[in-house]
Amino acid sequence: MKLSLHRRVGAIALTGALAISLAACGSDNPTGAADPTAGGDDTAGSELSGALDGAGASSQESAMEAWRAGFQSANQGVNINYDPVGSGGGRTQFLEGGVQFAGSDAALKDDELAQSEERCVGGQAIDLPLYISPIAVVYNLEGVDELNLSPSVMAGIFDRKITTWSAPEIAADNPGVSLPDLPITPVNRSDESGTTENFTEYLAATAGPAWPYEASGDWPVSGGQSAQGTSGVVQTIQGGNGTIGYADASKAGSLGTAKIKVGDQWVGYSPEAAAAVVDASPRVEGRYEHDIVVELDRTTTAAGAYPLVLISYSLACTSYEDEADAELVKAFLGYVASEEGQEAAATAAGSAPISDELRADVEAALESITAGA
Repeated sequence: MKLSLHRRVGAIALTGALAISLAACGSDNPTGAADPTAGGDDTAGSELSGALDGAGASSQESAMEAWRAGFQSANQGVNINYDPVGSGGGRTQFLEGGVQFAGSDAALKDDELAQSEERCVGGQAIDLPLYISPIAVVYNLEGVDELNLSPSVMAGIFDRKITTWSAPEIAADNPGVSLPDLPITPVNRSDESGTTENFTEYLAATAGPAWPYEASGDWPVSGGQSAQGTSGVVQTIQGGNGTIGYADASKAGSLGTAKIKVGDQWVGYSPEAAAAVVDASPRVEGRYEHDIVVELDRTTTAAGAYPLVLISYSLACTSYEDEADAELVKAFLGYVASEEGQEAAATAAGSAPISDELRADVEAALESITAGA
C-alpha cells in the first residue's frame, strides 16, 4: 500500500513558526501550544497517533528535540522517542528491528544494506541526508581564545606525536599567540561514532603522512583519554586545562573552537561554510533508488568552505510490515525535511538547512515508502 506524504504536509507547515519557537527548549508538551488545526481543515496530520521509536547519532540530539517538539505540537496523538546512543548503536537497533528509524553520521555500508532487505520486509533501507553540521575542533586552554590548526598539525596532536601546546608546529600556525608550556590532552570518542568516522576521514584526506590511518568510526589511536558520546567528550574537555577534542558544533558551547586551514585561509566553522561543501560535493553512485549519499569533498580549497563537516542521515525502510509504522515514519521525516523542520534545527543546533534540490529528492524517497509487503 502506497502512502501519501503531501496530504499531511499542510497541517505540519501550519505549526512551523511554533516549532521554531519551541526548538531551544525541546519540550515534549510545550505550554501555550496553539491548536495544531487552527486556520485549516480537519487534517490528516492531526489524526496521526501512536509511538515512533528511533535511535542513533548523538550529533542530532539538539535538532531532534526541536523536531520532536514541532511535530508533536501538530500531531498530539504521536509520541516520538529518540535514544542518542551513537551512530553505530542506532544502525544496529534499526537493522535488528528494534526501532522504526535511526540517525547515523555515516551512511549504511554494503553489508548493512544487504542486511536491511530482511529487516525491511522485501524492501531496503535508505539514507536520507537531513542534518548538516560542522564538526568543531573544541579545546580548553586557559589564556588562548583563538587557535589555528592546519590538518597536519591537528593530525600530530590527535596521533599524540605533538604533545605540548608550546610545540613549534603549533606556534608556526599561531604567530604572535602566547602558547603555554602545557601537556596536550586529546579526547576522543570511546564508542563507535559517525562523528569519529567523519573526523578521521577529514584527517586521512588532508593531513598526508601525518595521519597514517584509514577513516573509521572506531578511534584508531590506542591509549589516551576517551568519553562516551558527544556530551561525554565535551564534558571531559570542559573538565581539564589543555584538553582538545572534536564534536558536533551544536555542542561546542563556551569551549574554544579552532580555525582550520583551507587553501591559504584560516576558516572557522559556520552553517554557511558547511553547506557550501555539501552543495559542491557529488552523490555516491551505485546505491539503491532513493538512497541518497553524498561524497564530501574534504580537499576543497574553495573560499569560505569548511570541509570538516558531517552529514547525519535519517535511516528508514522503503517497506514496513506495519502500515502505522510506515505512516508515522513518512510524516515525521517529511516534517524533518520541510523548510519548517530545517529552520527549527538551525535555530536549536546551528545546523545548515538542506537545499531545495535535496529536499525534493528526499520527498520523492519518502513517497516511495510502502506498507504491507
